[in-house]
Amino acid sequence: MTSIDATELGKRLRLAREQAGLTQAGAASSAQLSRTTLVAVEQGKRSVSEPELIALTDLYGISLNQLLRKDAIHVDLVPRFRKLGDADQGLSQAIGTLNDFVTAEVELERILGVERNSNLPPERPLLPGNVRKQAELDAHELRQRLGLSQNPIRDIFSLLELDLGIRVYTHPLKNNVSGLFAFDDAVGACILVNASHRYDRQVQTCTHELGHAIGTRRQPDVCHDSFRQNSRDERYATAFAPAFLMPGHTLAQKLKEIRAGSTRLTRRHVIILASYFGVSREAIVRRMEDLNLVPDGTWDWFARNGGITDQQVAEVLGEDVSTPRLKPLNSMVRLETLAAQALERDLLSEGQIAQLLKLDRFKVRRLRLESEEV
Repeated sequence: MTSIDATELGKRLRLAREQAGLTQAGAASSAQLSRTTLVAVEQGKRSVSEPELIALTDLYGISLNQLLRKDAIHVDLVPRFRKLGDADQGLSQAIGTLNDFVTAEVELERILGVERNSNLPPERPLLPGNVRKQAELDAHELRQRLGLSQNPIRDIFSLLELDLGIRVYTHPLKNNVSGLFAFDDAVGACILVNASHRYDRQVQTCTHELGHAIGTRRQPDVCHDSFRQNSRDERYATAFAPAFLMPGHTLAQKLKEIRAGSTRLTRRHVIILASYFGVSREAIVRRMEDLNLVPDGTWDWFARNGGITDQQVAEVLGEDVSTPRLKPLNSMVRLETLAAQALERDLLSEGQIAQLLKLDRFKVRRLRLESEEV
């Protein structure tokens, strides 16, 4: 029936079942198989008959062609995260969501005949010595490679997707999960960011994961409240993010300009600088502390003395920030563009797109309408 060996077919069936959200027991019962039979099939220890295969693919919502195609890329990023230890429910869901989004984008690329180009620089192995210093140098080199010079980055999400070819997704996750990173030779670098977090926190998470893509891309990463690792690769990524977002020379120059001779750092200064670089108030002050532009403990002083509130930001910038922007303006640009093209060419239905991208029908219809605009 197929030239795909039993081990590969079993792997594909397991992935299809997991992406359909079914347990082995549930899938076996619905397909009128015993659980031991399905386990043996998924492990490649038993061949599957044509009626059994049809029953399973119908149950999983995929076609036989999609399952058996020799050139199909069947994404399985989940095992990469197992080495990080036991995952709670929120983290397990996040890992599954990342895998689902990558699978959806790869499938859309196949349907449309689109090839994704990666512009990631070669991986930078962590060298002996100070990894924070290496992160500064690598961040500076990447900025030069991208032609950013010392300018602030206005849209980190589009930069990563369109200029570096990284697969970037945003989706609401459990609050204790900020983001994930994984790399696979077949699909490239992939990042998932928690869309429920404030936008400035999403920027920080996304750039932190970029650090892992540059320095330690063979190791998956989880930004999770319970993962407080002090490893060299984590220290590298933690230093890379502010160095990439807030170049030291530019930050020192802008601080000098807005201070206008004043020796004190005020809340107004912090608000203007944070807005200019598109980062949080804490991030900009911490960066100035690291660069010795302000004394250590400056942010802690602000925190002990009422902090820097959204209301104060509104007063300085003249805009309403009482409801902070939660979602990047251009999140998942490429994935939604591919979906719109598939709709326009009637290659997939609205229901299929909604399932692939985890969107409601209203959003899918908007994608169709946008694709029809002249």
